[in-house]
Amino acid sequence: MSLQEYKCPNCGGAITFDSGTQEMVCPYCDATFDVAALKAYDDQLVQNQESEAIDWGEGSEWHEGEQAGMMVYSCKSCGGEIVGDETLGATSCPFCGSPVVMMSQFSGTLRPEIIIPFKLDKAAAKAALAGHYLKKTLLPKVFKDENHLDEIKGLYVPFWLFDLDADGYCQYKATRTRAWKDSNYNYIETSTYGIYREGSLGFDGVPVDGSSAMNDELMQSIEPFNMNDAVDFQTAYLAGYLANKYDLDAEACKSFAHERIKNSTQDEFKKTVVGYETVIPESTSIRMKQGRMRYALLPIWILNTSWHGKNYIFAMNGQTGKLVGDLPMDKRAFALWFVGLFAVVTAVLSVIVTIAG
Repeated sequence: MSLQEYKCPNCGGAITFDSGTQEMVCPYCDATFDVAALKAYDDQLVQNQESEAIDWGEGSEWHEGEQAGMMVYSCKSCGGEIVGDETLGATSCPFCGSPVVMMSQFSGTLRPEIIIPFKLDKAAAKAALAGHYLKKTLLPKVFKDENHLDEIKGLYVPFWLFDLDADGYCQYKATRTRAWKDSNYNYIETSTYGIYREGSLGFDGVPVDGSSAMNDELMQSIEPFNMNDAVDFQTAYLAGYLANKYDLDAEACKSFAHERIKNSTQDEFKKTVVGYETVIPESTSIRMKQGRMRYALLPIWILNTSWHGKNYIFAMNGQTGKLVGDLPMDKRAFALWFVGLFAVVTAVLSVIVTIAG
């Protein structure tokens, strides 16, 4: 079974996972089905580790080198060819629209341990983008009316989740100042302190995306994900969405997870150093203890818009609704804002100088 299509037993129509009801839904006869009832489709994934992509065949007209990194599958509904890169795990047939899952991409050691199903649908993603425009005062006024939403897709992105403990120490140099005056002089006393912090912290589910195609900063910006909503992986959750398998393994992502944990540990240590006017780190040593990692698929909406020949990409957390992305800036509005800010700062400085005089 190179492809899995989930069909309604009542009318034979393609069924998809509905984020609102958290069930499989048939859009043709309105029948609903529990995802757990479809678990039998996945029973062989742990044992089956064979590649099930269809060969290109002798009749293909691809030029030499064009097939590199690509796979082709045959749609069970219409027989059309579905072409994608070697990480493609779920999509829709471009000819008949049937949602399909490439089962071999999630078999054996490629099978994710957990998945967070989509909680928000396409309409929620569009509404979040419109709301995102309203909050940006420096956005050109015509952008929200003239920009074109070229593409919106729900995508399950592969992530590695790291559970690790960190222990170590941080040493800081901190200062406090005390000022007073008498009839002749003004005095300032600066006291310097050496501060030492040591401890251990535990981290659960630190996410690192395992897809080289995804922008790491964009993926981090839509965190956090609530792992309480994670469920055991089933391919039925992928029906109606896009999905990729990882092309960066856990070992390739481990160093990035360690760096995130190290920075977070340093931040937590520094938060305990209070009551000083300056705090400067002098030496740090953070050690990672052996932990575990899990392979997960997490829900993300990707929205692509275009305006004046430039593309703008937005990402929305398909569980929480947090949306991020770059926007153009109205240069005239920015200039006016800067002039206003400069005027306020100048006025404040003038008042301070007057009082001091």
